[in-house]
Amino acid sequence: MNRDLSNLRVSYKKDELLVKNMASNPIEQFSSWYAKAESDDAIKEPNAVTLSTLGVDGFAKSRIVLLKSFDQNGFVFYTNYKSEKGKSIEQHNQVGLSFFWPSLERQVIITGIAQKLEAAVSDTYFSSRPKDSQLGALVSDQSTVIPDRTYLEERMNALKAKYADSAIARPDHWGGFLVQPYTVEFWQGRPNRLHDRIRYRIKEQEWIKERLAP
Repeated sequence: MNRDLSNLRVSYKKDELLVKNMASNPIEQFSSWYAKAESDDAIKEPNAVTLSTLGVDGFAKSRIVLLKSFDQNGFVFYTNYKSEKGKSIEQHNQVGLSFFWPSLERQVIITGIAQKLEAAVSDTYFSSRPKDSQLGALVSDQSTVIPDRTYLEERMNALKAKYADSAIARPDHWGGFLVQPYTVEFWQGRPNRLHDRIRYRIKEQEWIKERLAP
């Protein structure tokens, strides 16, 4: 099957992005944009972010994870450390994060260094999750080949019975990563593909703002 998609295009014209109107650091700017995305009914999961890593097989790979917190230190998500992405980060911790909010015609593109969170922080978050989500972290040997879905369902049922009346401790192979940003680019769609791109870049512990060609 051959599909010609060359005529699919959208004209972006909702907003503009000017350096003089932007916050002094990217976390403040991201917080402002995130609040706007969070209040937009067209965006169901504003915290959905594409995580890109260099795999142990040498191929780049991207997948969606959920941002769980952010502050001046960076951006936090949680995963199975033994998963494909966990192993990739262990080997090569330079990663990319990319948010896309189509209804706002905005992207945020981040490069940074991923580091495991302290165990106590991951413990706190794990204990806040619904019990079935906690069990899911035990059930799934993420990224491994399994025979069928029944395999997962049977393991889930067995663990539900085992932990019916007891608390679940966070497994050592599951926890959070903090991505400390090196660059943060804010992209605002504009007409005629002359998009606004403003990048924050860290230099000698200070953030520099610069406009990029679209």
